[in-house]
Amino acid sequence: MKIAIIGAGAMGSLFGGRLALAGEEVWLLDVWEEHVRAINDKGLAIAAADRDIVARPKATTRLEDIGTAELVIVFVKSTATAKAAETALSLLGPDTAVLTLQNGYGNAEAIAAAVGAGRVIAGTTAQGATLLGPGRIMHGGSGETHIGELGGGLTARLEKIAACLTRAGIQTVADDNVASLIWGKLIVNVGINALTGITGLKNGELAEHDETRQVLALAVEEAVRVADAAGVKLPYGDPVEKVLAVAVATAQNRSSMLQDLSGGRMTEIEAINGALVREGERYGVATPVNRVLTLLIKALEKLPRENRP
Repeated sequence: MKIAIIGAGAMGSLFGGRLALAGEEVWLLDVWEEHVRAINDKGLAIAAADRDIVARPKATTRLEDIGTAELVIVFVKSTATAKAAETALSLLGPDTAVLTLQNGYGNAEAIAAAVGAGRVIAGTTAQGATLLGPGRIMHGGSGETHIGELGGGLTARLEKIAACLTRAGIQTVADDNVASLIWGKLIVNVGINALTGITGLKNGELAEHDETRQVLALAVEEAVRVADAAGVKLPYGDPVEKVLAVAVATAQNRSSMLQDLSGGRMTEIEAINGALVREGERYGVATPVNRVLTLLIKALEKLPRENRP
């Protein structure tokens, strides 16, 4: 399968590398020239707990190098989703599907506005990765990936993409309820990302301290009340225990929000805890803990890089 990945950060590189190792034709599209050059010259180095491996996806900064793809995966930050969706238009053939595995709420809808809802597959992943430098990432933790058609139901293309990812070592389940998937991942991110960004802790360290466990639980419980008000059935039973389990499963991972703060970049807070606050306002559910977490991250974004976690 010819696969184009828009956004070759930690997660885009992880998925691109694993898919290339499985024999798929993979193109990574990114604006970071040094990263692209390193991948093309030396391959993509993936550091993992058991061993280090080198994958050889193709990488480019030029959209026109790729041509059309059978599958486009969007892995940019939520702040760049609309632009990535416009980029995806140049990669579309008659049957191209566009998959989003991004953090946050509203990405699938933004992509659908550009490429059409019928092409969009949304998903969530518990994989964790950290960008170490040009051409180098660390695979920080594994977990299931779930994907579903934006319009619901199970289709042949959904099963084909799930099988392709699974062959690449990314265990993937085709699901018929995408809203549940997105809310389920949103609540995981609500519990982990802002708290790691504020404290500077790795994911697994959140579960080691009573204080961070308590804040995590408060944020997640608020999010569950909003999901209930929206009529969403979550894909797991005990949300707080689920979020803690994900934190432990990705113990060595520095969350994307922490990586952004450390790197002096803007975060996706408005698409995560901020989105939860807005949905709470929409349904009349108070979200004071998530409002505070949102405001603290936005305050940290204004600090010089050397003063951030």
